[in-house]
Amino acid sequence: MLAAALNARLARRGIHYGWVMVALTFLVSLSSAGSMGILGALLLPLQRETGWDTASISGALALRILLFGLMGPFAAAIIQRYGLRRTIATALTLVVAGCVLSMGMTSLWQLWLYWGVLTGIGTGMTAMVLGATVANRWFVQRRGLVLGMLTAANATGQLAFLPLAAWLAQEEGWRFAMIPALGVGVLSVVLMLLLGRDRPEELGLRALGEAPGAPTARPPAPGANPVRTAFAALAEASGSRVFWILFASFAICGLSTNGLIQTHFIPLCADFGMQEVQAASVLAMMGAFDFFGTIASGWLSDRYDNRRLLFWYYGLRGLSLLFLPMSTFSLYGLSVFAVFYGLDWIATVPPTVKLAGQAFGREKAPLVFGWIFTAHQLGAALAAFGGGISRDALSSYLPAFYVAGVACLFAALLVLGARPRPQPRPVAA
Repeated sequence: MLAAALNARLARRGIHYGWVMVALTFLVSLSSAGSMGILGALLLPLQRETGWDTASISGALALRILLFGLMGPFAAAIIQRYGLRRTIATALTLVVAGCVLSMGMTSLWQLWLYWGVLTGIGTGMTAMVLGATVANRWFVQRRGLVLGMLTAANATGQLAFLPLAAWLAQEEGWRFAMIPALGVGVLSVVLMLLLGRDRPEELGLRALGEAPGAPTARPPAPGANPVRTAFAALAEASGSRVFWILFASFAICGLSTNGLIQTHFIPLCADFGMQEVQAASVLAMMGAFDFFGTIASGWLSDRYDNRRLLFWYYGLRGLSLLFLPMSTFSLYGLSVFAVFYGLDWIATVPPTVKLAGQAFGREKAPLVFGWIFTAHQLGAALAAFGGGISRDALSSYLPAFYVAGVACLFAALLVLGARPRPQPRPVAA
């Protein structure tokens, strides 16, 4: 009812309802990513309170990241089967439950269950696959720009709450630090249930920019089991060279972003004498620059060769990671790092989604990207766990950062081969 009334009012002003879905999805992604991202700021306060070692806490965070990624292809199939609204409501309920239950945890197994399993599954169901689904269903024109905006929400949400979380953890304790992101999550669920729609056909619309002759009847929901649907997409995609190139390069993307920087950047800075709130502010600065960098990446992906864009993104990210140890960890040096690294934080997503769409088609692209995103989080989980081991075994995080920088330079060369095979032309009679 509310959605139909709002659609009518917007239509009189020439505004497509797809932009409402972008705003709602932006808020959902921001809150879900924020609930996940703030846990990195709570590593040191939790360690001081409980005495648990870095590797044990990092292991739980690595499990969260791993499940976050493994849910990707199944989340796309679940959204197809049960719809956006029910999927989002279920997912954020798991996130809220995991964070609330963790406020009373006293044992390490509870950390792995609440921060690892519940938040990992919940945030994974509203990860980048959600943005890819909305962009592909509601937009033909400006799809790259929309992908950039929704990707920016996911990446920025992981960083935007960090300064407030670090300050609350310092002043009131780590439990209070989770409250702002959880409040935004509850608000986003309510708005999505009231105003969200699964497809434009439910409002008698076509996707923005779709041909006038396209049908406006709502397509039936897939009847197949979501798990079977996800694995069928993997079986089809696995025969493509493009899929494996995107899979490998996106694993390196995860290795060099949220698995490493989001999890270990604040403890790394603390090793060099920087206060936790200041380090969190540097991460927030990265989030601010990422917001504009990722939206710009979406705009560029509509206009330029996406393989070449990825070459520059991975190459510049690798160089910035190799520069980090030379920053002297002063506020000025880290600010320079934050600008260059932040512009490139998740800028790789719009070109990667576009290349998947070109190779596998509009309908299958979210499912295939779900598997590619799984690789992202496999790399991120490896970096989260490996960074903790590096700190405990070598008394330094720096080896993990050097490995990530070199891996990004390799990915820059790898993505140039992600050219879809040309379709054979029909033979003239």
